[in-house]
Amino acid sequence: MFEPSYAPPCNVSLPELCSLLFASLPRSDQRRKGMEYIRGLLEVPGRKSIRNIAALVGGQATEQSLHHFISDSSWEWGPVRRALARYVVSVAPPQAWVVRPMVIPKAGRHSVGVERRFFPEHGQMLNAQQAVGVWAVTEEMSAPVNWRLQLSPVWFAEERRRRASIPDNASAETLGECALRAYLEAAAWQLPSRPVVMDARGGDVASTVSAILGRGMPMMLRVDDSLRLSVVDPALKGFDTTPRPVRQIMSASRGLQRPVVWPGDGGGTVRRSGLVTAVRVALPAASRRQTGTGPCELLLLGVGNNDRRRPREVWLTDLTSVPPAFLMRLRGMVRRVDQDFVRGADRVGIRDFAGRSYRGWHRHVTLASAAHLLAALGDTDDGELDYAS
Repeated sequence: MFEPSYAPPCNVSLPELCSLLFASLPRSDQRRKGMEYIRGLLEVPGRKSIRNIAALVGGQATEQSLHHFISDSSWEWGPVRRALARYVVSVAPPQAWVVRPMVIPKAGRHSVGVERRFFPEHGQMLNAQQAVGVWAVTEEMSAPVNWRLQLSPVWFAEERRRRASIPDNASAETLGECALRAYLEAAAWQLPSRPVVMDARGGDVASTVSAILGRGMPMMLRVDDSLRLSVVDPALKGFDTTPRPVRQIMSASRGLQRPVVWPGDGGGTVRRSGLVTAVRVALPAASRRQTGTGPCELLLLGVGNNDRRRPREVWLTDLTSVPPAFLMRLRGMVRRVDQDFVRGADRVGIRDFAGRSYRGWHRHVTLASAAHLLAALGDTDDGELDYAS
């Protein structure tokens, strides 16, 4: 059902792409500024500030107009992202939707959403914004199509909310809630059904499973080993349906470990291998009642090295009838996003917005996502970007 797909050669020019992305913008000057901004993200060396972009495309007057276009203008980013997502689907049909957090370190405390907090993946306290991206992923490339900025309750004090221009329909969220809502926003665009791969550790797994399956999408979630599930696998003797921690289930399932080999990044000749434990489980009945989830058999995957120690990662999926090697390829889509973030998205300045407003941040990351896509696909046969109109 989910066979590999590869990005075909794509020679679309910047004006051609912008004509598709900015069809919802009512004014020609807005469409022109959008194209100038994307051009700056692609061409300006170093930090992609509005000042540096303006210096490339027109000088001081341009700086003022670009600042207004990003921070104070009236155009909506939602339709632009929807157009971007549909274009990505047409030129590089995704194998999966990967939902990944993005940490944006900041020096000050006034940028919308910034807080000092501990980030486990970095192993340290950081003063930073945190956002979540939804990426369309193939084995050869990935591109972000939606973003959501996580906001904690401190940002909803009246003065801070006013200064950051946070809209009335925004609300405080945990990272897990932010990730799920970012995906649900994108799913509302009638995107093709592909597995949703995301890290659900620390979140409400039952609600996440219910929401994704309710959209008709398969899912593969990384979960905590403290999550409680009911064992329904006949191969695992001595278990009733009493919910048990994942770590206990994995410990009792060592005899089910099997070596698995799957293609490495890019789908080429490089192979990866590891030990995979697969156990059929279900959400506890109480969780199903609370979230309105019907009876659903799931697969719990423990992924480890070839040294037979306890699993390093634990994943939960509803893809119970596909080979473990395919599930490991899905897991590898996260690595694909990580690589493309460094190679592409960061290079076009996706974390470089220096403004303080909620709307400005969203517009910047929307245009940076378009710039990332152009950089990933390539504009012309000779590798030079084509800005001709």
